[in-house]
Amino acid sequence: MARMRGTDRFRAALEAASLECEIRTLPDSTRTAVEAAAAVGCSVSEIAKSLVFRTGDRAVVAIMSGDNRLDPAKLAAALGEKVARADADFVRAATGFAIGGVPPLGHATPADIFMDEDLFRFGEIWAAAGSPYNVFAITPARLRDASGASVMELKTD
Repeated sequence: MARMRGTDRFRAALEAASLECEIRTLPDSTRTAVEAAAAVGCSVSEIAKSLVFRTGDRAVVAIMSGDNRLDPAKLAAALGEKVARADADFVRAATGFAIGGVPPLGHATPADIFMDEDLFRFGEIWAAAGSPYNVFAITPARLRDASGASVMELKTD
């Protein structure tokens, strides 16, 4: 059987989570929060970026508002362990997706998922849907529930 594309794998994850979200394919890259906001036509703040870290061999995903920077010390404190930024090979192996297209759920291996509370200032947010050209919209509460994310303040002060 041919290997599924990232967007197809993500679509299957949405179905498994009983989420009905339209995946939009855009002509321009959405690899960064700035690119995604320009392509979608929203503010950078409304982009939910999935940042992948690691603790040992385990993936840790921090879902952040596009205009915020993560405070790694807050993430480490939430885990009770040190965290390190994951390299591209680890990101692909752990999530099944390439950097720039990592969605906030539907990863290849179990991951600890955290969501910055700042995302809840919006009624709808946009996130990667398995490739640098695909996005989907969702409410923060639905994303929290579907991903099993722990919500807390993660941004730098």
